[in-house]
Amino acid sequence: MYEILLCVDADGTSLDRQLDAVTDLPSAADEVHATICHVFGENPSGASVTQIGAVRRALDRLEDAGIETSVAEESGDPTDAILRLATERDADAIYIGGRKRNPSGKALFGSVTQSVILNAERPVLVAGLND
Repeated sequence: MYEILLCVDADGTSLDRQLDAVTDLPSAADEVHATICHVFGENPSGASVTQIGAVRRALDRLEDAGIETSVAEESGDPTDAILRLATERDADAIYIGGRKRNPSGKALFGSVTQSVILNAERPVLVAGLND
């Protein structure tokens, strides 16, 4: 089984491309398990990961594609949490979103994405923004 850690932020900016990358994997329905993770910076209200719209969207789409899923939620530093979860889940790859950061529209990695890329001990797929 190929294990993916799919990192989802609250706004789901690049979620469709992340999901395309997962569902387009060969034999995805039979050989892929995706852990959908969201890291709360702060969570004083005690929200659950399944209350995040982007997480629910990811669950629905992956389950519709026949891909086995689970969810994980963390609080605190996103980079540390993502890398820890990837190790705990023995993920084969981390799928994370990218963001456009300046007015000219040049795509740059956000600080979390860049930190994950630089510190991960496994492949990291960065999905760009949706059109």
